[in-house]
Amino acid sequence: MLAARNRLRTSTDFSTTVRSGVRNGRRNVVLYAVAIAADEPSRIGFIVSKSVGNAVVRNLVKRRLREAAAASLREHGTGLAIVVRALPASATASWDQLLSDYNAALGSALNRLAGRPSRAAAKGSAGTTQEGTTRA
Repeated sequence: MLAARNRLRTSTDFSTTVRSGVRNGRRNVVLYAVAIAADEPSRIGFIVSKSVGNAVVRNLVKRRLREAAAASLREHGTGLAIVVRALPASATASWDQLLSDYNAALGSALNRLAGRPSRAAAKGSAGTTQEGTTRA
């Protein structure tokens, strides 16, 4: 389980990450990542739609992705917002395939982010959301 401080919770955070982040797709997942303030903990959110399968399959995929994300948080504990969208192929993927796709997509996204300024630095408002409200 991811700690509460490491979870994306609001639809605004999800949509901001998906819209302004770099996108990297693999067979089983599409990963969106955006740089946030370097002192903020990294936050990760998951999108697993009904096209992946029934509730049992979706929860299995989510648990596997959550574990992969927890492992990546040990290395990238601050400065990132990540959204992982599971594709229908993830329902039949093994743990190794899912982990491999997640790590490859994250690595590619981080390489693409290396040349971009952080969202907080560009706006100058690390502690507020787009609407101007203070982040909790």
